[in-house]
Amino acid sequence: HPYNDHLPQMERGVAKVIGGDPKGNNFLYTNGKCVIIRNIENPAIADIYTEHAHQVTVAKYAPSGFYIASGDASGKIRIWDTTQKEHMLKYEYTPISGKVKDIAWTEDSKRIAVVGDGREKFGAVFLWDSGSSVGEVSGHSKLINSVDIRQKRPYRLATASDDTCASFFEGPPFKFKFTLRDHGQFVNCIRFSPDGSRFVTAGADGQIFIYDGTTGERVGSLGGEKAHKGGIYAVSWSPDSSQLISASGDKTVKLWDVGATTAVTTFNLGSDVTDQQLGCLWQKDHLLSISLSGYINYLDKNNPNRPIRTIKGHTKSIQCVTVHKNEGRPYIYSGSHDGHINILSALTDCQTGENDCFSGKGHSNQVSKIVTDEANELVTCSMDDTLRYTSISKKEYSASDVVKMDFQPKSVSVAAGGLSLAVCIGQIVLVKDKKKVFTLDNLGYEAEVGALHPGGTTAAVGGADGKVHLYSVQGNTLKDEGKALEVKGPITDMAYSNDGAYLAAIDDKKVITVFNVADGYSVKNEFYGHHAKPVTLAWSPDNEHFATGGMDMLVYVWTVSDPDQRLKIPDSHRLHHVSGLAWIDAHTLVTTSHDASVKQWTITY
Repeated sequence: HPYNDHLPQMERGVAKVIGGDPKGNNFLYTNGKCVIIRNIENPAIADIYTEHAHQVTVAKYAPSGFYIASGDASGKIRIWDTTQKEHMLKYEYTPISGKVKDIAWTEDSKRIAVVGDGREKFGAVFLWDSGSSVGEVSGHSKLINSVDIRQKRPYRLATASDDTCASFFEGPPFKFKFTLRDHGQFVNCIRFSPDGSRFVTAGADGQIFIYDGTTGERVGSLGGEKAHKGGIYAVSWSPDSSQLISASGDKTVKLWDVGATTAVTTFNLGSDVTDQQLGCLWQKDHLLSISLSGYINYLDKNNPNRPIRTIKGHTKSIQCVTVHKNEGRPYIYSGSHDGHINILSALTDCQTGENDCFSGKGHSNQVSKIVTDEANELVTCSMDDTLRYTSISKKEYSASDVVKMDFQPKSVSVAAGGLSLAVCIGQIVLVKDKKKVFTLDNLGYEAEVGALHPGGTTAAVGGADGKVHLYSVQGNTLKDEGKALEVKGPITDMAYSNDGAYLAAIDDKKVITVFNVADGYSVKNEFYGHHAKPVTLAWSPDNEHFATGGMDMLVYVWTVSDPDQRLKIPDSHRLHHVSGLAWIDAHTLVTTSHDASVKQWTITY
């Protein structure tokens, strides 16, 4: 079951095109190499298309609803089936040599216009089934940001460019007619009304101009002097062509009466730079906008200062994950590349996954490891050189519960008695009750990962030297026991089983070694199967099984007593390696990946 944790990937000052399906049930956007299709009524239902080799920039439904055309950073267009789960590729073209910025179809779903950046041209218009040209998209001296085609005959095509101009074409075959020079800065978006009577342009100068849909003559502008105080990134018409919404860098979305050229409603979406509005979609009765943060806002006409719902989640790749029960319900906590920690309620029979996040200021850089301690806190270490302790029940970051490290921490582990072990670059730090109590330098090996025995008596540290170094925890100190356990290569992750009976280590020679703690850390078993180095490991609550995930995009579930008895989850995150694993219960495993998604699997032995 894939959770829908994917949000649109946003860039400051770059408009985001959201596609809507002609039946009005779904909407479309892109994140990394993926196209995400979400149900507008129930956005937890999602489908993810992962077949592009490069970053996907825009996706649009054909008016028939049967196909989607998606374009990527290399200029490639893929046209694929929406009706089957497999999303069979129908056609593939490379109409321009640079990043695709927008796509438009004719109303009969037979012709496609593609615009963006390129060496020899900034746009093309062609037959969907042969790729043969049906005109020329010319008239601009810089990249084209936006294109649209009138959905009625006679067809008209219009484009908007960074050269501050818009262009108007008649066809097919489409021929350049004239340039529209009304804007003073980049023109970000151009859209025909559904009935074809008008089209509008929106620009970085905060202006929206209205033109006649058949002749291309200017007939007015919205909002007098300016439509918005900041640049405008997107517009979307109402289904009846009488109104439209506009999304702006001034952190508002406005709803316009086009005939009266006045704003009916102004939606205020916050005061932070991440509240800039970069995309919008009017679909049936739903008004959607996308913030720079990647949040998707469902706007409420009756309460313009508070969206009906806001979908939150990750937009950056997920580095680590843990599961913790709060009042009996399991929650999944995942930490990402940009320091964001996301909370997801696990999927059980009676609920769907709902997203949330902590309030306040958290980590400012990649969260490298995330665990939970006995005090119901999330313990995280980050590339911002801190350990943080965050109360799960309060759901807010604490300014005081931060422990500053001298060096960047790579791993954190916790045990009974308020102990945490941080393995930093060149240093091991023992933390007790959120205070540093002991540091070890000059280790003589490169420490990669640490694991505290659940009883708090032993600290195991895995090194790049292919050894597990054991230290005893004595009061507030670590004492080197002079004992090192050999594995086959540099250690990538390591963990004790929850009952403390076993220690498992994975190494970059693709071998997993499990040691029997009570028997003086003798080797219990070795496990083989990964094709590329395993990077993450998690023990099942039953202490009999553990899961490993690797750069080979595979997840295995192993049985401690029998290396031959293994379960394989192939293709767990297509084209992305697994970055984190955690168990909800003995039969439910959660995986996360650099594709920013969280998935939950049922494991039956």
